[in-house]
Amino acid sequence: MPNHPASGPEQGSQTNSGKRFLVTGAKGCIGAWIVALLVERGERPFVFDIDPTSGRLKALLTETQLRSVVFIQGDISRFADLDQAIADNGVTAVVHLAGLQVPACAANPVRGGMINVIGTLNLFEVARKRRDLVKRIVYASSAAVFGPDELYGGQTVTEGAALLPGTHYGVFKQCNEGNARVYFQDECISSVGIRPWAVYGFGRDQGITAGPTKAIKAAVLSRPYTIRFTGPADLQYVRDTAEIFIDCAEREITGARVYTPRGNVIRIEEFLRTLQAMFPASCELVRAEGKALPFAADLDDSALRRDLGPVHVTPLEEGIRETAVLFDHLAKAGTLDTADLET
Repeated sequence: MPNHPASGPEQGSQTNSGKRFLVTGAKGCIGAWIVALLVERGERPFVFDIDPTSGRLKALLTETQLRSVVFIQGDISRFADLDQAIADNGVTAVVHLAGLQVPACAANPVRGGMINVIGTLNLFEVARKRRDLVKRIVYASSAAVFGPDELYGGQTVTEGAALLPGTHYGVFKQCNEGNARVYFQDECISSVGIRPWAVYGFGRDQGITAGPTKAIKAAVLSRPYTIRFTGPADLQYVRDTAEIFIDCAEREITGARVYTPRGNVIRIEEFLRTLQAMFPASCELVRAEGKALPFAADLDDSALRRDLGPVHVTPLEEGIRETAVLFDHLAKAGTLDTADLET
């Protein structure tokens, strides 16, 4: 959980970096943490989402801090909505996380393409129109652009390896990376794509890779829960992932770069053993079943470390503990949402 200052910056005051950040999809897990960390740094972020309410932000920020966040209701698939939000607020850096997860894209590929692909194209088109304003674009790609382990010989997937996505979601993310490359090639618009694997931590309650976070919540509450996949995984603590997005948004990075973060590369069975050692009562309650996910987990992060320098990776036990503390606090306050444990 971010270490909150006593209060956020006053409206209209100068922020720490001098940048004006717009975060799309900020009601989601990574987006909410990015907003919270920006507020902690003294920034006054603009939040762009079709639904500007966010229980995650309310849990991560105090009421005073929430007043330093500007909420803008808009649809990422509508160019005019995004263009107006950026122009009216003098946005200089966009962190783009709006998108549908793997199950939603599988259930409705057309809607998934409208949000995940057309929404991202809208961002680049606004950046082309507003190049006098927008100087930084960081967008969420995904490790789902890769295929399963066996397509890479069971070895660490090196930088530049073939992208062989096996889901609509992964194909949409691959498309975004290709479009970003063409926008730099043709328009000199620089961008950074980040490819998270299974991000875990408070707020992660959607998508199949939310299973480990739901398992932590179930362990805290002594409730049954089944993670719906097994096999290898790369568990990346949400604070670490959010820091990478912010770091990239603050740097002058030229080109159409794509970075693959690396967290704790383990098997889900090992994650369960770690969780159950910390919460012994969960041994009979929390389990995993199903096939391995269809994208490789052992990914090379050398380009990220080369360009950004040392990248902090929170040890798994520490990440589980921090997440559990926040879940326990919210449970005792009667404000912990448990609807996700039914899915």
